[in-house]
Amino acid sequence: MSQHHHHSSSKNIKVAFFLNFTFTLIEIVGAFYTNSLAILSDAIHDFGDSLSLGMSWFFQEVANKKPTKKYSYGYKRYSLLGAVLNTVILFTGSIFIIIEAIPRLLYPEQADAKGMMWLAILGILVNGAAVVRLKNGKTMNEKVVTVHLLEDVLGWIAVLIASIVMQFYDIPILDPLLSVVITCYILYNVYKNGKESIHILLQAVPNNYSTDEIKDELYSLDEVKEVHDCHLWSMDGNYQVFTAHILLHANAVSLEKSITLRKKLKHRLKQKFEIEHITLEMEIGEECEYINCN
Repeated sequence: MSQHHHHSSSKNIKVAFFLNFTFTLIEIVGAFYTNSLAILSDAIHDFGDSLSLGMSWFFQEVANKKPTKKYSYGYKRYSLLGAVLNTVILFTGSIFIIIEAIPRLLYPEQADAKGMMWLAILGILVNGAAVVRLKNGKTMNEKVVTVHLLEDVLGWIAVLIASIVMQFYDIPILDPLLSVVITCYILYNVYKNGKESIHILLQAVPNNYSTDEIKDELYSLDEVKEVHDCHLWSMDGNYQVFTAHILLHANAVSLEKSITLRKKLKHRLKQKFEIEHITLEMEIGEECEYINCN
């Protein structure tokens, strides 16, 4: 991934942060003014998002730094750390909303439907602008943040519909009911994104990748006798790292030719699989020193 992309990623998150934080303040006041739990749920959710966006912005900035002696792979994992913390914040906020909603489901209170409607329209515009800004993001961090903001937009559309209905019919339970529906949807996405972030942290093979396919590509060269000790993992959900031992036929390859072959194989893998960091150890007609090579 280019430095330019990381820079634009950081800038996008910064814009989304300021949009969201300013609106959260308006929303908290609006929630008390309208006595709406659905608005308060969204306010808490948006506040969580604002904290998440602030952290994402910070971590994205850190992730842009060049590798050092201490962090030889660079700081890309910091971006992932931001994504994990975002998930934790959203989960905590969602549990709080459910606890608040239960008494209101049993004893519904009247909310100011007209005030809710205007806040919902504003919510759709603000969060929609932030989604448009981030929708083409490629980093795991941007994806998690975009999901947060997209949930907000959907949540506000639901609030808008409920507020219009409540202006014509006396159904006060719609408000807490809506807050529970929004929260369940949020929790589903929290689980999904959290699982992917942990998957990357545990250095699992990234989704949509197969080491067998990569091996097949390496075996497509006649000079390659065996491929073993393959490892594929991701730094941040976007920057992939691959290492392997390549055993070449002793009678077919000289030392000079093995260097040319290594360059050729690296080029193929970068082109076909979009793996950024590749380390290949070439061996000519020797046994692998690792007992458990696979």
